[in-house]
Amino acid sequence: MSWWKPALSLAMLIVGIVLSAMDVQWFQNRWIKLAWYAIAWMPTGLGVLREAIEEAREGELFSEFLLMTVASLGAFAIGEFPEAVAVMTLYCIGEALQDRAVSRARSNIKSLIALRPDLAVVIRDGKRETVKPEEVIVGDIVEVKAGQRVPVDGKLMGKAAPFDTAALTGESMPRIIESDDEVLAGMIACESTVQLTATRPSGESAVSRILEMVEEATERKAPAELFIRRFSRIYTPVVVGLAVLVVVLPWLYSCIVPTFGYEFTQWLHRALIFLVISCPCALVISVPLSYFAGIGAASRRGILFKGSNYLDALAKVDTVVFDKTGTLTTGQFAVADVNGLSGDQVATVADIEQHSPHPIARAINDYCKPGGSPVSDVKNIAGYGMSAMVDGKTWLVGTTRLLEHEVIGYPETLGNAAGTMVAVAIDGRYTGHILLKDRLKEDARTTITKLDSQGINTVMLSGDRQNIVKEVANQLGVGQAHGDLLPQGKVEHIKKLEEKEGRQVAFVGDGINDAPVLALSDVGIAMGALGSDMAIETADVIIQTDQPSRVADAVTIGRRTRAIVGQNVAFAIGIKVLVMVLGVLGIANMWEAVFADVGVALLCVLNSLRLMRTAA
Repeated sequence: MSWWKPALSLAMLIVGIVLSAMDVQWFQNRWIKLAWYAIAWMPTGLGVLREAIEEAREGELFSEFLLMTVASLGAFAIGEFPEAVAVMTLYCIGEALQDRAVSRARSNIKSLIALRPDLAVVIRDGKRETVKPEEVIVGDIVEVKAGQRVPVDGKLMGKAAPFDTAALTGESMPRIIESDDEVLAGMIACESTVQLTATRPSGESAVSRILEMVEEATERKAPAELFIRRFSRIYTPVVVGLAVLVVVLPWLYSCIVPTFGYEFTQWLHRALIFLVISCPCALVISVPLSYFAGIGAASRRGILFKGSNYLDALAKVDTVVFDKTGTLTTGQFAVADVNGLSGDQVATVADIEQHSPHPIARAINDYCKPGGSPVSDVKNIAGYGMSAMVDGKTWLVGTTRLLEHEVIGYPETLGNAAGTMVAVAIDGRYTGHILLKDRLKEDARTTITKLDSQGINTVMLSGDRQNIVKEVANQLGVGQAHGDLLPQGKVEHIKKLEEKEGRQVAFVGDGINDAPVLALSDVGIAMGALGSDMAIETADVIIQTDQPSRVADAVTIGRRTRAIVGQNVAFAIGIKVLVMVLGVLGIANMWEAVFADVGVALLCVLNSLRLMRTAA
């Protein structure tokens, strides 16, 4: 609604009240006064009346527009002209303020649209063409200059380059993306012009999927929202019936008890007050707005909820189950210990590992530069390790199973090491070993601490060896830890927690190999899986960043949202019931009813908007 209409009505209302207070003679004529207030009523009243008629045509007869229209016209009928205008004017001012508040909540999510550039530069047949992102074909070479947004998802060509991913993931520091790694639409090239090969059409890009999820999220209603909708459909006709009884019952009582002085206009006035204060707009507006604000606050922190129902579900969670690799750990190996090997021997191992693409080989090469040893006859033995000839000697580098296969003895303690073991044997004799461990994510400990402070139990499930899983759990303070699990084993653990122990479970995983448990748990949370189709399809909540601490933030937002919804419902119903009773008893007048109705709605809206400032 445009502001000039309620502003004009309010100005005429104030002038009319002043003229009456000053006892201006010409304004004392009843017909002039009626005409003045009727004109003052029209800018706001006609719009509300039109809405009431449209709602009635669509089957919603008992809407708040009808309540306001009946109350306003009734006030005219009993000669309460200023109150008749005040009902519409203040109601419309309140609606305009509420619309502004809703727009503010929506703007946080609408800002995502700005992540999509309008144009893309593609190189076809050696020539640069400027096209719309929708016209980019998979396989096209797309060029992005420093400071520009990436228009479509693609793989980086050439050398590694830094990208600003803050808009998508919330990360404050630029992310270095390696050659052939995925670059997502919406990222910003930081330092130089880059080229990438388009891997998805524009409509299937990360940004498009985010927008689609946010739009779907507003359609998936939480139980509280569904309850308010059902409640208002029953509540409104009931209060209309009660308003009629406010007029009829005293009349019937006066028929039985003649001494009871019944005055129709007095009881009609009270019934109209009852109607005004009974409007459920505070609930109808504030409850959905609370969930919308919660979704907006979460998306600003890189947390995408697929629906407001998942905000409610996460608020009830009492157990969070984590996958280990890629969730609480980086999934990247680092050398933790070297035993029995000299520096030159470790360098020779690095020489041999140069011939392997395995992540363990990369970790060893990161730890120690190759020494330039004359390596020959290199063989990759799948599932075991590698063999090579160095200076006429046979080197074996791999798992303890490789040593067992070659019948080479080694210390029994190697089998119990809490990490990934790379054993080294030279000419048939065990020489030493390199111990590698998966690195913990920077905020992994903070995550568990936050969840503990929220009274949430933590569990870790992993396919890794039990001793490794147990060590990580001890480092982080995770309550329970179970290793050596296949996907079916994880499913069985989730079922046990939910069905036998009666827990509300959220599972946090990478969204690909953990799809079965993501789907089974009460709330499935996919970590750092913005580019994963499986994650988006299966999970209920998606953490765009690679930070597990966002899980605790998501729980905080869910609980705050649920608490604010409860506050709004209790406050709105409590105040309305109180003023309804006061109106029937003749203590509250029309002005107080209007202020109470609009005031309650605005306070509930402002309370909902506190979610936009949720610290996380």
